[in-house]
Amino acid sequence: MDISFDLELGLRLLISFAIGTAIGLEREYRSKAAGLRTMIMICVGSTVFTEISIALGGNTADRIASNIVTGVGFLGAGVIFKDGLNVSGLTTATTIWISAALGMAVGAGEYFIAIVTTGVVVVVLSLFNRVQEFVERLHHARVYRICFGKSIELSDTINDWLTNQKLRFKKKKLIKERDQLVLVYEIYGSEKKLDDFTAFLQKDDRVLSYEF
Repeated sequence: MDISFDLELGLRLLISFAIGTAIGLEREYRSKAAGLRTMIMICVGSTVFTEISIALGGNTADRIASNIVTGVGFLGAGVIFKDGLNVSGLTTATTIWISAALGMAVGAGEYFIAIVTTGVVVVVLSLFNRVQEFVERLHHARVYRICFGKSIELSDTINDWLTNQKLRFKKKKLIKERDQLVLVYEIYGSEKKLDDFTAFLQKDDRVLSYEF
C-alpha cells in the first residue's frame, strides 16, 4: 500500500476527530444527550464509511456513504422526545445529522467545506443560543393545558385577562375528561407576561392543574 495514501487517510481521520471534538465539547458543556464521545464517533465513523465506499469503487462508489444518511436518521430520532406539550431534542438531532455530513466531507477530501462548516456550526450552537434566549424573552409562544371543574366561566375569565394584557392567543381545544374540562391555549408574548399568566393560574382556585 502506498505510504502517501496512508498519511492522507490518517490526516482525514485526525481532522474528523478534531471536528467531532469541537462540536461534541459544545454539546457536552450544555449536558445534551449526544455529547463529546457521541459526536466524535459519528464524525469519525462517517469518515471511515465514506473512505471504504470510495475504496471499493465501482460504478456505485457512493453506495455505502449514501446509507449513512439513513443510519443517522435513526440516531437522530432516538434523541427527540415529547415532554407534555413540548418537543425537545430537535437541535441535538440536527447536530448529529450535520456531524455525519462533516465526517463524509472529510472522507471525500473536501477539507475546506468541512472546516468552514464546522466553524459555522459551533457559532450557531454557542453564540446563537444567547440570541435565541434574548428573542424568547421579547416574544415567545407557549401552549398551556389547563384543567378545571365543570364551570365554563373560567374560559371567559382567561380570555378577558389575556386581552387586557394585550397577549395574542388561540383557544385550540376544549376537552371533557370525566368530571373535568380541559382548555388548551396557544399564547404569544414576552417571557415576563407569560410568567405573569402562569402566576394568574396559580392563584385561581378554580384551576385544578396546568402545564405548558
